[in-house]
Amino acid sequence: MNLKSLAGLVVLVCASFASAQSPAEPDVPAATTAAVTANAPQPTTFEFKDGDRLVLLGNTVLEREHDYGSFEPRLDLALGEEKVSVRNLAWSGDTVFGHARSYFGPPEEGLQRLSAHLELLKPTVVLLCYGSELAFERLGSLPDFLTGYRNLIELIHTKAPGVRIIIATPPPLETLPPPLPDLSAENKNLSSLRDALRKFALTQNAFFVDWFELMGGLPKPGIIRKPLTENGVHYTREGYEKLSAKLIEGLGLKLPDAPSPALENLRRAVIAKDTLFFNRWRPHNETYLFGFRKHEQGQNAKEIPMFDPLIAQGDEAIQKLKEEALQQARRP
Repeated sequence: MNLKSLAGLVVLVCASFASAQSPAEPDVPAATTAAVTANAPQPTTFEFKDGDRLVLLGNTVLEREHDYGSFEPRLDLALGEEKVSVRNLAWSGDTVFGHARSYFGPPEEGLQRLSAHLELLKPTVVLLCYGSELAFERLGSLPDFLTGYRNLIELIHTKAPGVRIIIATPPPLETLPPPLPDLSAENKNLSSLRDALRKFALTQNAFFVDWFELMGGLPKPGIIRKPLTENGVHYTREGYEKLSAKLIEGLGLKLPDAPSPALENLRRAVIAKDTLFFNRWRPHNETYLFGFRKHEQGQNAKEIPMFDPLIAQGDEAIQKLKEEALQQARRP
C-alpha cells in the first residue's frame, strides 16, 4: 500500500469514528410536528407593527368593504398611535385559484395579475377570506380548495417575504322571506368549512379569525327578523358596521369610544382613498391600457402611476382624522 492510499484509509476511519460518536438527528414525523403545532397555545391578539402594510385579499365580502369604508377606520382607532396602511385587493366572485381575476385566459392569468399587485404593494400583513362558494358547492371539493389555498399562501410568501398571514372564515348567510331560499344547509356547510379552516390556519402559521362564529355562528332555523344582508348573501351598510366591529374583536383589538361624527369623517376619507386605489389597480379601460388593445390607447398607461401620490395624500388625511378622533375619544 502506497503512502497516498494509506492516508485515504486513515481519513475514512476517522470519519467513520466521528459519525459513530455523534448520533444522527432523529426524524420527526410530519404528523408529530402538526400535533405539536396544534397543541401549542394560539395567540388571541394579532400584533400589528407601526408601518405595517395590510392587504385585504378575498372575494365579495371583502371587496364590498371599499364601498362602505367600515373596517379601516375602526382598525386605525383600535391601533392608536401605530400607523398601518390598508389596501383592498379583494375581487368579487374570486376563489383561491384566481378565477375572477383572469380576463381572457385561464385562472393562472388571474394569479399572475395578483402576483404583480403583491410585488407592487409589498404587504407585511395579508388578511384572507375565501371559501364562501363552498356553501353552495357542498364540501366535496374541500381538499382541492385547501390545496389551492396553500398554494395561494405560498405565492404570497414568495412575492412578500416575511409577510404575516391572517385567515378569516366567511361570515354566515341569512334566510330571508320567500321568494329567497332557505340557506340553512348552506350555513351548515360554512360551519364545517370553519372547522377545516381553523386546522388549516395552524398548518400555515396563520392567525385565525372565526368570523362565522363572531357574527352569530349557525343561525337558528327560520327567517331572520332583523336582516343584515340585502338578499341573504350580500351585507348592507349596517351589516358591514357589525362585520367590521366583529373583525376587530376577532383580531383581539379594542375599539375606543370615538364620537360618531369623527368616525363618519374618517369613514368618508377611507372611501375616498379606496376609490383612488381601486382605479389605480383596476382601471375600467385596462384592456386598452395594458391588454390586447393597447395599440389604441396604451399611451395613456403612463397616467396610472399618477394615482400613487394622490393615494399617499389620502393616507395622510386618514392619519390626521384618526388623531383628531383619538383626541376626542380620550376626553373625559
